[in-house]
Amino acid sequence: MRPQINPSILSADFARLAEEADAVAGADWLHVDVMDNHFVPNLTLGVPVVESLRKATGTPLDCHLMIEQPDRWAPQYVEAGAGSVTFHAEAAAAPVRLAREIRAKGARAAMALKPATPVEPYEDLLPELDMILVMTVEPGFGGQSFLDIMLPKIRRTRELIAKHGLDLWLQVDGGVSERTIERCAEAGADVFVAGSAVYGADDPAEAVRKLRNQAGSALASASWACAH
Repeated sequence: MRPQINPSILSADFARLAEEADAVAGADWLHVDVMDNHFVPNLTLGVPVVESLRKATGTPLDCHLMIEQPDRWAPQYVEAGAGSVTFHAEAAAAPVRLAREIRAKGARAAMALKPATPVEPYEDLLPELDMILVMTVEPGFGGQSFLDIMLPKIRRTRELIAKHGLDLWLQVDGGVSERTIERCAEAGADVFVAGSAVYGADDPAEAVRKLRNQAGSALASASWACAH
């Protein structure tokens, strides 16, 4: 199993997004945080920037929508060129319908959970998804410290995925770095969003390689991965 590293452009230089995307050309996905200053207390970018990024990079775009009314807006991000669109369970009015619509438009459908949102109520919804995102910080701002109390939730999510025999990616986002990525992998994550750990490094591409190697080593010995 090969871990995936998704650098978050929230930590990049917004005035040089095309160059910043090129700086991590070896990444699996480019993570794009969309915030509306309502669902979370921050305002970032929207559909036009995603359209521009799609033209500027060959790296597929993983759009994380931290917005209200994702049922209304998420399909537009697929049309703008996102290869994966993540909506929040706390914001979606009809998550199954939304996941199916995202998939029907040709993108991977993912659902995110805030730190305080348990995964168990969404167990029956998991087969409708291609990825589930366990937030390891409160969404809204980059550069936050990893919340260790999320590790049991990552394990529980992985158990539910295994219980239903799903080919479902488990992504973590928030405080992922050289100090935390191995613990996330051991707990059950296989897709890792890293912002400042990548774009704060002297060589972002090398930072991506190092993180992938660390995660790969942890996955090679993780009990859940060996049984997968």
